[in-house]
Amino acid sequence: MSEVRLAFDAQNHLGETPVWSERDQALWWVNCEQPPELHCWSPTSGEHRKWPMPQRIGGFAEKASGGMLIALADGIYDFDLESGALTMRAPSPLPPQVKLHESAVDRQGRFWIGGYDHDFPANRAADGAKYFRLDGDKLVPVIEGLAVANGFAFSPDGRTLYAADAPKRTVDAWDLDPATGAVSNRRPFIALVEGEGFVDGAAVDTEGGYWLANVAAGRLRRYLPDGTLERIIELPFSNPTKPVFGGPGLATLYITSTQLAMQCFMKPTAPNGAIYALEPGFSGVAELPVAA
Repeated sequence: MSEVRLAFDAQNHLGETPVWSERDQALWWVNCEQPPELHCWSPTSGEHRKWPMPQRIGGFAEKASGGMLIALADGIYDFDLESGALTMRAPSPLPPQVKLHESAVDRQGRFWIGGYDHDFPANRAADGAKYFRLDGDKLVPVIEGLAVANGFAFSPDGRTLYAADAPKRTVDAWDLDPATGAVSNRRPFIALVEGEGFVDGAAVDTEGGYWLANVAAGRLRRYLPDGTLERIIELPFSNPTKPVFGGPGLATLYITSTQLAMQCFMKPTAPNGAIYALEPGFSGVAELPVAA
């Protein structure tokens, strides 16, 4: 395993949702807010581009037809990279204080998106967020009753969905029907304890290992498909938000981070808000573009 290195000094307030584009051979991600932006950076050329967004951005995905699908606070939009035009595809059915947040694409090319109830943490009982699956031009609720969607990932065979309600410090697993996108058989997968930080974003490698960004604790944690903690990688920064495999052979693990103020369980020696990278000795599964 290589050392953790600074890949790109993005200086994001809340870097999130990194996606490696096989088409562009580039890393895409968002700065959710302050200011909301979509970013793209090429590790080969060093070129960095960004697109300002009119409101909070939570996630996105490449479209097979070109352009991007963008999850803004109030809905899913088709985004033209050249003109900057945003066209509403599916309005969010959630109340205004619940913003669309973290997204992922399953192994069949379906787009999934979670929510973030901004009444939390002032109201610790806030649970107005949901996980949705985008079916055509409609957001279909699949998992309900959560505060902050995170830890979203799919097993390599596409038959297991992992998802978390971040404040609970737990990640659950569901059986996923590849044909219909229906979920069943919810069960506990992993749980953090007091003092271990919090659950944030995740990625899955080709062996089924689940890589969790352990925010506020400055760690990556790799779990086996049976929930066994296989390794912990100590990071020089405290607030990793989500890893993604990219680069040649999908053998590099890129990690977004946040400058959000939070109680930290380690003393960072490197700045939050940047993109970091390492070669962990595992490779990832390419994310498909959204079919429609």
